[in-house]
Amino acid sequence: MKPVILVLGIGLAALAALATAHGQSADLVLCDRLAADPADPDKPADVKGVNAILPGDIATAIRFCKIASASSRRAMYELGRAYLASNQQADAQSAFRKAADKGSSSAMVELGVMYGTGNGVARDEAQARKLFERAAEAGNPRGVSNLAAVSGSAGVSADPIRSRALLAKAAETNAEAQFQLGLMMADGVGGPKDDVVARGLFEKAAAQGHAGALERMGAFTQAGRGGAEDKDVAKSYYEKAAALGNEDAKAALERLKCPYVLRDKRGNIVSHLCF
Repeated sequence: MKPVILVLGIGLAALAALATAHGQSADLVLCDRLAADPADPDKPADVKGVNAILPGDIATAIRFCKIASASSRRAMYELGRAYLASNQQADAQSAFRKAADKGSSSAMVELGVMYGTGNGVARDEAQARKLFERAAEAGNPRGVSNLAAVSGSAGVSADPIRSRALLAKAAETNAEAQFQLGLMMADGVGGPKDDVVARGLFEKAAAQGHAGALERMGAFTQAGRGGAEDKDVAKSYYEKAAALGNEDAKAALERLKCPYVLRDKRGNIVSHLCF
């Protein structure tokens, strides 16, 4: 038993030193280590985070996050993650709500997902939308993408003007927001249609490796929409998007191989000619 005690002693001493160096409690440092969300905007840059809390770490995470949550909204959100990992939906909802009330945009997203899917709560898509809007307003990337996903879904009163405004704010830094706003600009949803601005947004998102934006840049460049026409550049965009698994880009590449279309007298496509 002595070696185990020695190891634990060294670990706690190192942890205490680390906590002191960061001006944080040892409870918060441990909570972060076991349950931090890599995508949480509240997370310090030097905290790596975990995509999923390991089963063997759940009880320990709940223990330390519960203590740390008394003075940290980040820990309260991480406590919700730990409860969710242990299928304690009611406790997870409570923790997420408390963290969201304190301004945690990640907690807003998770609580919104619970309402949107009916996981542990009565399904309420309108409430989910409100939470995603709050998270999007705070610049949370998942809030942006989830808001875009529910904006036109059945049972949710879509407000394209408000969605466009929220996306415009988030698009300053977020690729998904740039892509979604580009789509609205291209189709004239929630405001004037503007192909030039839409193309600029797609280009920004494409530069960050967004598959959908790469495909749209291919389409816009191929058609000369909102800017110069260049079939070779369009093909390059399609190839990059296809490599990321975008099906529309794959189909576009096939069409480039077979650009000539044969139609019957009714105008229906009957065949493609490939060269």
